[in-house]
Parts: sequence; C-alpha cells; structure tokens
Amino acid sequence: MQSACAEIQAQVNERILEITINRPERKNALTMAMYTAMAELLNSAVNNSEIRVVILTGAEGIFTSGNDLTDFLGGSAEGEESPVFQFMSALYNFPKPVVAAVNGPAVGIGTTMLLHCDLSFAGHDALFQMPFVNLGLCPEYGSSYLLPRIAGHAKASELLLLGKKFSAQEAVEIGICNAAVEPEQAIVRAREVAAELAAKAPAAVRLSKQLLRRATQEKGLEIIQEEGRHFQDRLTSEEFKEAATAFMEKRPADFSKFD
Repeated sequence: MQSACAEIQAQVNERILEITINRPERKNALTMAMYTAMAELLNSAVNNSEIRVVILTGAEGIFTSGNDLTDFLGGSAEGEESPVFQFMSALYNFPKPVVAAVNGPAVGIGTTMLLHCDLSFAGHDALFQMPFVNLGLCPEYGSSYLLPRIAGHAKASELLLLGKKFSAQEAVEIGICNAAVEPEQAIVRAREVAAELAAKAPAAVRLSKQLLRRATQEKGLEIIQEEGRHFQDRLTSEEFKEAATAFMEKRPADFSKFD
C-alpha cells in the first residue's frame, strides 16, 4: 500500500498498516494533501483483509504540531467535502483497531484524533495541547463532547478554554492515552499491541470495537458536524486572522479590540 503524498508514509507488515506523518522540518504540521492521503489509506484499509490493525505515528520524535496555518488562512478547509473532514470521517468510522504512538508535540488535532484511536502510547517527551480558543477558533473533532465524558467538565474546560499544554502522564490520568513510556518505547509498545490485536479473531475484534463505541457513535458524529460548522465560520473571523498573523509574526495575539 502506497501513500499519495510523500509527507505521509505507509507500510504494511504482518497485517499492520503503519501510517507515519513525515514532515519534520515543519514539526509534522498537516496540510490538505496530507489529510487526503491519510483518509485514502484508511478508507482503502477498511475492506482489505491483509490489514487488521492501523498504527498512527510521527517521524523524528514528533507526532504533529497540528494544522498548517497557511492552508487554513488560504481558505482551503471548507465544508464536509474538505480533506480535513474526510480524514476525520475516515478515522471516526474506521472499523478496525487504531493504535497511536505519540512523541513530542501533539497539538490541536494531534490531540483530538487520539480520542478516536482505540489505544495510545505516549513517550514521556510528548506534550499535548488543544489551543483552539487561543487561535480564535473553537473545539473540533468531537472534543467538546468526548473530552468532558472522559475527563470531567472541569478538566475539559481547563484544557479547551485555557488551551494549556499537558504532559504524557497527565494524558494518561485524563484517559486520552493508555500509558506513558520512555520516548523510544512509544512505537515499540504500539507495534507490540498492534501485533497482539492482529493475531486475534478479526471479526470478534471489529464487533467489540463497534460495541465499545455504540453509546457515543451517533451523537459524536452530530457534534463533529456541529463543531465543524462553527470551526469553518471561525476560520473567516477577524479573531482567527489576528491569531494566525500574530503566530507567524512571532508576537502575542491582541484581542483587545474585539467584543
């Protein structure tokens, strides 16, 4: 199986598809082409009997710093047909187990996509953040619904409203990750668990995943779509333009003029 994008690597070994985000010179920031490639790989794996498990990871000790703001400023992330939503949908509906190995920064969707993985292992060097409000945006990918369910309202408000960074150990305590390990062991542990899953009865594994998610599946999709509509509106807001411009100019954003 090959990726359509050089910055997304794919390899299949022992019925495990390993997808690697490989743009380290930009801290693995995700472009529209990268989202498209990941969505295509996941969709192709759904009915491929040679793939039983997927691993998501990042190259050179970085998971992903989130969305490439240049793409978003260019207005190329609009609607449910957008590459971003196509990736979200592909991962959300993927019927087979997905295991994440996280090192370094996991920012924005780098954190929220973990809410849709089945198992996640983080190196002690991993640093998580959902800075949507800091960018004049709003929560995405069902995080406003799923995070309070697993972490409680107070903790979810702290992480989503303040956009604070948090450690691998805190990600484990919150329930986003299964374990925090030595940095070099994150991918090792993910591969071990993926191999264990790939050796199990495949239909039983798929059914068990479906049952585990049945309580939140329909409502989660509704929330993702609602968040997506608000997120698209925010991308055209003056607040986002100020935040993105300030980020690229390496200065604090000034929201003092906004109501």
